[in-house]
Amino acid sequence: MGLLDILLGRTKPVAPDLDQLFALPSAAITLEAAAGFTPTGGGAVCFATVEGAAFEQTHREVQALLDADAERAGPPVELRQDDYGYSWLVSQRTPDQLPQLVNDLHAVNSSMEVNGFGPQLLCSLAGFRDDSGRSLALVYLYKRGTFYPFAPRPGGAQRRDNALELQIKAALASDLRIEQDLSRWFPVWGAPGL
Repeated sequence: MGLLDILLGRTKPVAPDLDQLFALPSAAITLEAAAGFTPTGGGAVCFATVEGAAFEQTHREVQALLDADAERAGPPVELRQDDYGYSWLVSQRTPDQLPQLVNDLHAVNSSMEVNGFGPQLLCSLAGFRDDSGRSLALVYLYKRGTFYPFAPRPGGAQRRDNALELQIKAALASDLRIEQDLSRWFPVWGAPGL
């Protein structure tokens, strides 16, 4: 970054650091102790939908790799589209298999990045729930290399529990690289894996 960039307020984008995903299992321990949330076993990677044979080949390779895991219990990895036109590669593990879920999320992101589809990657998330049934996602922003909590309010309305999100932000500040710009805490309504 040059002097002109500094003077004009331009910054270089943060390079994605997929290894940040491996901090999720230890953050889950803090999350359970601080707020009573435990992993659901669900997680997903969101990306802009891409057409073409190269992308289809990458998708098939990733899905075959994850489905080949002999320890996988439950449904195979599946591709879903949301109401906004984004694609989600969804992995479901048992709640005690958060490290394996993180490996799945990392593998999907890495494979897409290696095959030239990094610019299409948007976020990854892991789902959590507390004893009262409240949902929470820890969302990793691929292009920022940071996490943020997303806590939808129970019921059908698209409303967030902002107080809970800020509580989780404070609790996990030493475990995860938290996104400080709250305007980048995008809602992921109806996200599979949540």
